[in-house]
Amino acid sequence: MGLDQNTCVPCRGGVPPLTADEAGKLLQQTPGWELLDNVTRIRRTFRFDKFMSAMAFARKVGELAEKEGHHPDITFGWGYCTVLFYTHKIKGLHQNDFVMAAKVNALAG
Repeated sequence: MGLDQNTCVPCRGGVPPLTADEAGKLLQQTPGWELLDNVTRIRRTFRFDKFMSAMAFARKVGELAEKEGHHPDITFGWGYCTVLFYTHKIKGLHQNDFVMAAKVNALAG
């Protein structure tokens, strides 16, 4: 089963963030995403040919995030939408971040 078929599980803290090795393995299942900030965040920028397309995609990502209960930082403008995931409660990466990255990839097609 692919990551995009999973659902996010509540993370209330008290668990360690993923190690660099664990994050690297999950990153292989989320093409286009990159590890940032000492393996504490993942980010991907999606490209579009119009402002309205970028805005519509940002809205879809927001709706997905609300449904899953796992919210990214989203920035968009003419021709781009950047999505950044990390788990605030553990100040690093959790499997949920990669589940969401895979789901966002599926939204992008």
